[in-house]
Amino acid sequence: GFTLAEVLITLAIIGIVAAITLPSLLVNVNEKAWDAQKKALHARMAQAIGQMNMLDGYGTYMEDEEGAVTEDTAAESFILDALSKVYKINNVCGAGKLSACGVPSKIATLGGEAEISFPMKMSDLNATLFNGYKYDSEDGGIVDTKAAAFETVNGESVAVFYNPKCGSNSSINHHVQNRLCVNFVYDLNGNDAPNEVGKDIGFIMVLYRKNSSVVAPMPYFVDSSTAAPSYTDSSDLSDAANVCKMQGEDLRLPNIDEMAGVFVNATLLNFDAEKYGYWSSSIVSTGSNGLAWSMAYTGRRYQDKRNLQYKVRCIYK
Repeated sequence: GFTLAEVLITLAIIGIVAAITLPSLLVNVNEKAWDAQKKALHARMAQAIGQMNMLDGYGTYMEDEEGAVTEDTAAESFILDALSKVYKINNVCGAGKLSACGVPSKIATLGGEAEISFPMKMSDLNATLFNGYKYDSEDGGIVDTKAAAFETVNGESVAVFYNPKCGSNSSINHHVQNRLCVNFVYDLNGNDAPNEVGKDIGFIMVLYRKNSSVVAPMPYFVDSSTAAPSYTDSSDLSDAANVCKMQGEDLRLPNIDEMAGVFVNATLLNFDAEKYGYWSSSIVSTGSNGLAWSMAYTGRRYQDKRNLQYKVRCIYK
């Protein structure tokens, strides 16, 4: 048999071990549940977007001669007149009323780096979208619309950043500003904690008004070329994929549309291009002098020779 003292000591040890291990186990369980919920939400949204013929032109956006916005119904109209026809929605909240749909007022950026106010308009996602690169052409442009929001039947809160002037994918070298149609920033559990990007908060971005590309990358929280000490701050394309592998087996190089998603959501992701280009995995042509797509700090995408030195921001597989 055991003495009372031995039993108490054993129970104390079990309690200490449980106190140490249970929080990490709960975090792992939550992260797996969030990952599954993210993938399901992405799949549903991609299916809904695929059922739309066109993504541009919804709502009204008007400015006066001084540039002040006099009317902005773009995002709310997109939800009511387009998305709700192909996606089941519980509740819709207009600009300035996002909290009524469970959107939190404060969130933590990727990796818990900083607490910020939840973005309220397109430029809050990345000011560079409008910092001298506000293109407006026959094949697309961008306007700084206010966000609206909705709740899904599964309990997710989704803020919608909508560009009614988005263009097609016909141009070879082009700015993301001209092709960005919709950016969804979602919270899987509304106001409940942790309200942190990369955990319960993420984004789904839609490019091109026809034959749309729907991406939901989740990047590593720093530039991998900077984090990997055996590499310099920039790499050619042959090194770029290796940088991601070195940083982690669960990381990979993003394709060009996924890299665009990182750029558009810079504020959420602690992403600052610092006037450098970034490599993508999208190949244009093969051979020793083959070309690949890169992403510039202005939002422009280029076909570049693969021996150029660019930075790397890896994403999770």
